[in-house]
Amino acid sequence: MNLDPRIALNALNNALEEHLSAAVNRRGEDDPSVETAFYNISDAFEAYEDALFASTGEVTPLDLYDEDADEDDILEDDDLDEDVEQD
Repeated sequence: MNLDPRIALNALNNALEEHLSAAVNRRGEDDPSVETAFYNISDAFEAYEDALFASTGEVTPLDLYDEDADEDDILEDDDLDEDVEQD
């Protein structure tokens, strides 16, 4: 059963509001409520994007930041730099 994109959009808006509240009221550098809210945005966005695509065939122009993928890209870029230096 597909989720209505309007419901998913509302959940995304709520996740953004919760993140703002957690960030404004953070208790220290590593406040777990901020991290939880961060991941809730990610989950809500993916649900919205999936619901939007299932319902309309459309997607948003937004991409989620993936720390693991960025680390892989950095390693690949470093490998390329080494290859260029060796030539």
